[in-house]
Amino acid sequence: MSKLREFTVSSARSLPVILLTDVSGSMNAQGKIDALNSAVAEMIASIAEDDDGQIEVQIAIITFGHGEARIHQPLQPASQVVWQNMDAKGKTPMGAAFELAFRMLEDRQQVPSRAYAPTLVLISDGQPTDEWKGPLEKLLSSERASKAARFAMAIGSDADIVMLRKFLDDSSTDVFMAHEAREIKKFFRGVTMSVTLRSRSSNPNNVEPTEFELDF
Repeated sequence: MSKLREFTVSSARSLPVILLTDVSGSMNAQGKIDALNSAVAEMIASIAEDDDGQIEVQIAIITFGHGEARIHQPLQPASQVVWQNMDAKGKTPMGAAFELAFRMLEDRQQVPSRAYAPTLVLISDGQPTDEWKGPLEKLLSSERASKAARFAMAIGSDADIVMLRKFLDDSSTDVFMAHEAREIKKFFRGVTMSVTLRSRSSNPNNVEPTEFELDF
């Protein structure tokens, strides 16, 4: 690696993208988890390919299912992610996922002070099975999350749309409704476009939705 490349990598400011994904048992139905895995993998590959070394887009995946919330993919540059498919089982402990996201964002070793405003993405096909209101309020009132670009996707008709809208808070975007695999991919293409545009922008901290995002 050249000295110039080493300097570029070390000095690049990070733009964190954190996905909170539902992997409860109901995600096994109708190929939802397969479509989600495919869409997330494509998003990561697209963001990694667009990396020009000026801004380092970092990806983390927090899953909730299997009776717990856990970090499926630690926060790291998109170009370094080796994707491992998620599997689905159990209930929907979404509140625990909000708590994990809060801890990740507040950890200055993972997300340093100079990092750009994050992007937070919530995906669910059901309703939370744990206490979520307190953890969500704690997350959204935090310094980092309050400035984040936020997206939410409801997969299927059973998702708690009212709850997902609370995650978006006063965002100009609305909950994206996905009933088919192709709509899941469309949602992630929109998220990818948002992240890419911010990474190319002269002001990456501007999280106002673009016309494309409002339409997708």
